[in-house]
Amino acid sequence: MEAAVVRLRRCRNGSLVLVYLAAILLAATAAAALSDAEASDIARRQLLSLREGDGDLPDDFEFDIHVDVTFANERLRRAYVALQAWRRAMYSDPKNFTGGWVGADVCSYFGVTCVPALDDANTTVVAGIDLNGGDIAGYLPAELGMLTDIAFFHINSNRFCGIIPKSFSRLTLLHELDVSNNRFVGGFPDVVLQIPVLKYLDLRFNDFDGTLPPHLFDKDLDAIFVNSNRFVGFIPENFGNSTATVVVLANNAFIGCIPRSVGRMADTLDELMLLNNRLDGCIPPELAELVNSTVVDVSGNALVGTLPEGLVNMIRLEQLDVSRNQLAGAVAENVCKLPALANFSFAHNFFSVEAEACVPSEDSPVALDDSGNCLDGGRPGQKPLPECALVLAHPVDCRTNVCSKMPAPPAKKVPRPPDVSPHPLPPAPSPENQPPKKSPAPQPVSPQPSPPPSVKSPPAPAPAPAPISSPPPLIKSPPPPVPVSSPPPLLKSPPPPVSMSLPPPSVKSPPPLPPRSPPAPVKSPPPPPPVSSPPPPVPVRSPPPPPPSPISSPPHHHHLHRRHLRSSSCHQSWRSSMRRHRRLCSKDTKR
Repeated sequence: MEAAVVRLRRCRNGSLVLVYLAAILLAATAAAALSDAEASDIARRQLLSLREGDGDLPDDFEFDIHVDVTFANERLRRAYVALQAWRRAMYSDPKNFTGGWVGADVCSYFGVTCVPALDDANTTVVAGIDLNGGDIAGYLPAELGMLTDIAFFHINSNRFCGIIPKSFSRLTLLHELDVSNNRFVGGFPDVVLQIPVLKYLDLRFNDFDGTLPPHLFDKDLDAIFVNSNRFVGFIPENFGNSTATVVVLANNAFIGCIPRSVGRMADTLDELMLLNNRLDGCIPPELAELVNSTVVDVSGNALVGTLPEGLVNMIRLEQLDVSRNQLAGAVAENVCKLPALANFSFAHNFFSVEAEACVPSEDSPVALDDSGNCLDGGRPGQKPLPECALVLAHPVDCRTNVCSKMPAPPAKKVPRPPDVSPHPLPPAPSPENQPPKKSPAPQPVSPQPSPPPSVKSPPAPAPAPAPISSPPPLIKSPPPPVPVSSPPPLLKSPPPPVSMSLPPPSVKSPPPLPPRSPPAPVKSPPPPPPVSSPPPPVPVRSPPPPPPSPISSPPHHHHLHRRHLRSSSCHQSWRSSMRRHRRLCSKDTKR
């Protein structure tokens, strides 16, 4: 009996312990959780606190602050003002990270790092903030822009809400910005692109939305983490301008093609993570130009077609994941035998052929996954035949797909005409807008038709009242409209633009209007009345200047933060420029 009582007491004690542990876990969960209403309320408080609408600081802001504490130098005083404002903007600090943020000794505050200033070794400054994992709820006040000496700002895994204030553009020495795993909202924080020396940008696991600004990939960054947000739209076409070693865009809602400029990142890119988006089309062949990359993950999209043949050149590739797409065709042996390859998943696609080296086995040095495809040979876990037939009956030709089609072969080079061309090529304007480039030269006895100096010259008046049409143009161009027939026998010039009448040809010819495009064509001098003037010289056609050469950022070789960072779930052409320039020049000439 006594033994039974002891056992009952032990069971009751065990139950109490379990209940106690459950209460602790519930309390911890309650502390970590932040409802949408609470996050919205914190963001509203931040907006109310901002003196400027975008979160910047007025230029005279410091003069309005009075602190009754003595500091070693003015920079520490500014840091004190910023940190105290931030502490007031925190509404929950369950781990008491900021409980000791009291007094003038800011260098003793938890999470605050002080070092001698770069410009003065005798001056101590706040050089960094690290409150990672604090589970702190609050917002970022504009006063944080006063921490102008910090080189890193780490606040990941907290519950900060609202926006990143515009005052962060004042952090001119900031190299690392990590605000991941918080509750920040709004569009992409453009202010981070105004931080001049920023190298490491981590915005993942927040609620940012909208599209990515193209300038993100023009900035000289070493790491870009924007995964696990709510970004949408196309990946900017200048994607390949980035100098980053790690680019993670996973777990968003990007659509469209993988930009073909990706191949320009070959010198610097180590890891590319595009998984779990809505990208479609064929994998561009330029992706296989990333010969220095070790990780490429494009899984969980809607990519179609076949694998690029150039994958066999990615000799440093360690992890390749193309699973959960709609790819088809064959998996080549050379891909599965890449020298550095350790993991290769092509599962859940529509591949129908795989090389022997791509079949998963315990003896293979590569971890392979071919499940969920359309493979023959009794491979386990393949798709049903009817499902495979629907896709395999309509293969996608990546040579014509918009995301991967090869550029059209260059057209045969047409030799440029000489500088002085008797037959310019601009299209014919409407008769009421056509300026009279060459008026017929008067004759002393009777007017004679002057030879046409250009293709689209209106017919000249004849001595007889009967109309005389212009001779056919030497270059095939559309015939002139009907109204441009010989004018009535009143010896008036053809109707000029903007209702400006020209003097009669019996007096003298009006000088041609100077064209707007430089250099101006040679003007014909007005002929003297008593002597017949020869036909005016043909205007000199200035060839269009060459188009500007495409600008791309130089390859970035300085890896400041070479970390193996992952997400948790994881031209315009020269010819078209020339054509556009010619059209613009033609329009200017006709003016």
